[in-house]
Amino acid sequence: MIRRQFQRQHEAGQRKLLRTTVRTHLSADALIATVRGAFEQVSDSRKGKPGIPMADALMSAYAMFSLKDPSVLAFEKHWKEDESNLRSIYKIGTIPSDTQMRAILDPVSPEKLRPAHNDILRDLQRGKALEKMRYLEEGYLLLIDGTGCFSSQKLSSPICLEKTNSATGETTYHLQMLGAAIANPELKEVVPLIPEAISKQDGQNKNDCEMNASRRLIIAFHREHPHLEIVVGQDGISPNGPYIRFVKEHGYHFIFSVKEADHTHLFARFDSAIKNKRAQEMTLDDPEKKDTLHYFRWMNGLPINGSHQDVLVNVLEYWEVRGEKIKRFCWVTDIPIGAENVYRLMRAGRARWKIENETFNTLKNQGYHLEHNYGLGEKYLAIVFMKLMVLAFLTDQVQQLCCGLFRSVWKKTGTKKELWERMRSLFRCFKLPSMEMLYLAILHGYARCEPVIGPDSS
Repeated sequence: MIRRQFQRQHEAGQRKLLRTTVRTHLSADALIATVRGAFEQVSDSRKGKPGIPMADALMSAYAMFSLKDPSVLAFEKHWKEDESNLRSIYKIGTIPSDTQMRAILDPVSPEKLRPAHNDILRDLQRGKALEKMRYLEEGYLLLIDGTGCFSSQKLSSPICLEKTNSATGETTYHLQMLGAAIANPELKEVVPLIPEAISKQDGQNKNDCEMNASRRLIIAFHREHPHLEIVVGQDGISPNGPYIRFVKEHGYHFIFSVKEADHTHLFARFDSAIKNKRAQEMTLDDPEKKDTLHYFRWMNGLPINGSHQDVLVNVLEYWEVRGEKIKRFCWVTDIPIGAENVYRLMRAGRARWKIENETFNTLKNQGYHLEHNYGLGEKYLAIVFMKLMVLAFLTDQVQQLCCGLFRSVWKKTGTKKELWERMRSLFRCFKLPSMEMLYLAILHGYARCEPVIGPDSS
């Protein structure tokens, strides 16, 4: 019976993913308009009437990441000869030079960029597009993890973390980013949230840095999206009494990776339950991979550790057996575990790789240049650039999730890198009224679009 129920759930999920709807309000041009509208509300601390409005400076930096330029200087060189497409597509009135862009954006509080990101998330919710990302009945799976985004022994800013090599005495300056993304194990896309910078304010200890940033991220996200049901997924530094209480106080569920070496009290209780035959177990054949077997063992209602006996968790131990290869995973969660949901909880737990592969790896290796130094500045410049980069990534992911035209163009070009290169080439060579027309030119060929798109003859 369990196998039949599991098979029905799997087939229903696949059918749901096959249904696609193109939403014009979530197309590239609509998303750009949303970003522009939010930037126009960002206050400017400069005195008088600046020659370059704040919205233009922010929109230029956003366009730089949207077009995947590798540096501020490269952006200036590419577009200063012909700014027409930046004006028509990104609605930029006055385009700053590289030094002007850095000078204008350095003092901007990163908090002022939150509305642009949140407006897109709310559009996703209003258009019911976010529902496709839901995998668990208890809520959307929100994956959180940290990654490095800058490291140097020569360059630094006041917000950089510092690490001194005890053997050589050399100091390395670095910045980290706590990323977060809503994910569905059955979808390639993710919906990235506003990242939290891990900077000097968080101290030097890795665990303290990530935990402090995690608390800030969850507090801000809950304040701005109080009605979203969330299941937080994090790694082995997360399952401790105070942090579990913190997550639960915000009304969120959790699935945390857990290491046996770090939780001897918990696993002693779990082993005792197994020995006394109080733990549950189940074996399932994989519906698609005939050589794969799933073995689960779980126990509900165990204290996370000896110091927090009142913080109860449910332990899930899992083995994947594929031929001669065996992999073992273990998680703690507050979601009651049973035969009817154990497979989906396992998939949700294993989805943590999506924050590393579909988010961080994409930002570092698929054209966004996360680890490149666009500028440190004296105050917030590095963080402003980081958040604008993730905003550009969000708009790309929304198109991938909701826009059939974008997916068709991506399919034709084969890879994201080729798609970005084709976009930049057309952007430089033709005058374009919209991003939609640029996509159509790539999809159908330039000659067929000649009545609408033509070389600049002026």
